[in-house]
Amino acid sequence: MTMARRINLNADLGESFGAWSMGSDAAMLEVVTSASVACGFHAGDPMVMEQTLAMAKRCGVSIGAHPAFPDLQGFGRRRMDIPPAELEAMLIYQIGGLAAIGRAQGVTVSHVKPHGALSNMACVDKALADTVVRGIQRLDSRLILLAPALSQLARAGRDAGLTVVEEIFADRAYLDDGSLVPRTRADALIHGAEASLAHVLRMLDAGAIVSVSGKHLPVQAQSICVHGDNADAVATAHAIGKGLAEAGYELVPLPALAA
Repeated sequence: MTMARRINLNADLGESFGAWSMGSDAAMLEVVTSASVACGFHAGDPMVMEQTLAMAKRCGVSIGAHPAFPDLQGFGRRRMDIPPAELEAMLIYQIGGLAAIGRAQGVTVSHVKPHGALSNMACVDKALADTVVRGIQRLDSRLILLAPALSQLARAGRDAGLTVVEEIFADRAYLDDGSLVPRTRADALIHGAEASLAHVLRMLDAGAIVSVSGKHLPVQAQSICVHGDNADAVATAHAIGKGLAEAGYELVPLPALAA
């Protein structure tokens, strides 16, 4: 009997803040196998972090930190130019804060996934990618780096000796260089659960990122991301989880892939 191929399904969660509610975290945590939790700089707050980790623990979902630029008003999607030493300190502060809340609940933070503009910029800027990796390493070199496939960020993590898991996005379209289609374009998002599943299976079957023009960029993706702030997020996650299982995949938490 052939063993099922193992793959991770992740979402970015814990993005509510104070009286402002974002996403359907409880429903998403019933479907995904890993969650990257906002650490207060682009979204989230201490109570939301506590509540999200408690729900994740009950669901057996592995937890990661989702650090960002200090940009609550822009949801972490605006470019910022921050000196390397200061950015490293910001990363340590955010990851360490979530790790402390996890420790109080008996939950281990096992990965880091940069958010928004920080991630997008580090994907193409080697110096910034190296800064992000240094911040992670200084805190805990055992942390897994969850990074976009074919990015400078993934490459920097691997070069530095971090365990790296590369992800592809279920609900985002790609350019010919492997970067995401900018959100300013009408074709940036993949809309609907069935379209997102087809997008994922097409890339997994090809062993490649498939761009909007049909170009194939070979990649070994081990994790699929469904954005938790998408209106179709829960339905999309359900469809992808079901579709992956039917295609012969076993959904596992991130640490199981890194073991």
